[in-house]
Amino acid sequence: MGDVSNATVSSLPSTDRPDVAARLRAALLGADFTADGLLDLLGAPAYAALARSETVPALRATRGDTPLETLVRLFLLQQPVPHARAAEVLPTEECLESGWLTRVGGDEVAATVDVRPYGGPDGEDWFIVSDLGCAVGGAGGIGSRDESVVLGVGGASTTLAGITVRTPVASALDLGTGSGIQALHAAQHATRVTATDLNPRALHITALTLALSGAPAADLREGSLFEPLKDSETYDLIVSNPPFVISPGARLTYRDGGMGGDDLCRSLVQGAGDRLNEGGFAQFLANWQHVEGEDWQDRIRSWVPRGCDAWVVQREVQDVTQYAELWLRDAGDHREDPAEYQARYDAWLDEFEARKVRAVGFGWITLRRTAAAEPSVTVEEWPHPIEQPLGETIRAHFARLDYLREHDDAALLDGHFRLVTEVVQEQVGLPGAEDPEHVVLRQNRGMRRATRVDTVGAGFAGVCDGTLSAGRILDAIAQLMGEDSVVLRDRTPAQIRLLVEQGFLEPAG
Repeated sequence: MGDVSNATVSSLPSTDRPDVAARLRAALLGADFTADGLLDLLGAPAYAALARSETVPALRATRGDTPLETLVRLFLLQQPVPHARAAEVLPTEECLESGWLTRVGGDEVAATVDVRPYGGPDGEDWFIVSDLGCAVGGAGGIGSRDESVVLGVGGASTTLAGITVRTPVASALDLGTGSGIQALHAAQHATRVTATDLNPRALHITALTLALSGAPAADLREGSLFEPLKDSETYDLIVSNPPFVISPGARLTYRDGGMGGDDLCRSLVQGAGDRLNEGGFAQFLANWQHVEGEDWQDRIRSWVPRGCDAWVVQREVQDVTQYAELWLRDAGDHREDPAEYQARYDAWLDEFEARKVRAVGFGWITLRRTAAAEPSVTVEEWPHPIEQPLGETIRAHFARLDYLREHDDAALLDGHFRLVTEVVQEQVGLPGAEDPEHVVLRQNRGMRRATRVDTVGAGFAGVCDGTLSAGRILDAIAQLMGEDSVVLRDRTPAQIRLLVEQGFLEPAG
């Protein structure tokens, strides 16, 4: 990584001793220093308080001298512990030599990094390493103003991990890896993982996260966005939780894009198309501007690279004052000099006013490389509750797009469909009325969508079990309702397409 990198990571544990990381991992697991172990030790209230960066309940719950209490105080609460007590739990001398621990005071040791237990999707016991005081839910929270700080697991990290498509792939790329959370997930289903970051400290910490979690090492490269990649390199999966915050300048590397407005997110999305293999997915979290006189959906559509299907979901919108306050508080500016806080707030609003930005959206962007003549681009707002993980829901969405592209209305009527599991029907109307005013189909999993259907649509969905073709079902409905089956066959395919596209129906077989 060069001299600059060495200077940047000099205070971190060494990555040259995988044997020490393995022994440290074994010691942590042996003491039940896991996500479940923490919950059992601390109890739900103290555990929840820790997630809010409130440490007093956790300190009270770890006043004993059990191995787990010692590890929680050492690695999560950043409290020095007696050397003798640490030696009962850890390979202390090796941890001191390799930099996981440091001597403090007369006869105490302290951790040099945050280490937070993190449960994998299949029950794996992983550990996320981050800078001291920067494990989300750790001793200090994330209110750091050090530009090179490396954060731990946050809501954005877990959101991206949850929406990522987890099919086995040959190659995966984690852009802006941070503490290595996405690379750690990718290592479970990708043969080869490449992780990049502008911050060499982040790459070092990613290596520690992978080693301490017992995961294969990744190919770590320093640089911004796609710059560290060779011209010919392509991937089956690209993920990124980038520094998407739209701010006046790039004061904090871990969060601020450093380009004007939402240009970093736009560049990331536009550049991903050429880096994807056929059928490959690129998935990002992003912020985008809502500009006066411009449709935000059109703005995002313009980002989508050629040759890619896209599904963009806007999860939240904040006006510019809410947005500025959120990120000023994130950096702890509200606790500093009031005049400086006001000046920074003014700078944010000046930036937004100059760009005619009225609000900022947050959401997910998924691209899939396709050979289709007319790629599909769906941009929608969905602020409602969902059920994570959504990776399989997202994969199935694009599979249904392929099916609908390949089937015209005649082929659709020849097709067989099943009502997706967990879909329920609701009838809405006045009490005692003979017929409902309308019928709603509702998903209880995944995106948890709800859609209104007419009597034909409700009847059609209700009997879809894969046995009869769509056309045969419509003929039966026409006979029951006394309608012309030809007319019904002509007007219903559009409703069937919508139900398939939104995931209420799935092709059978």
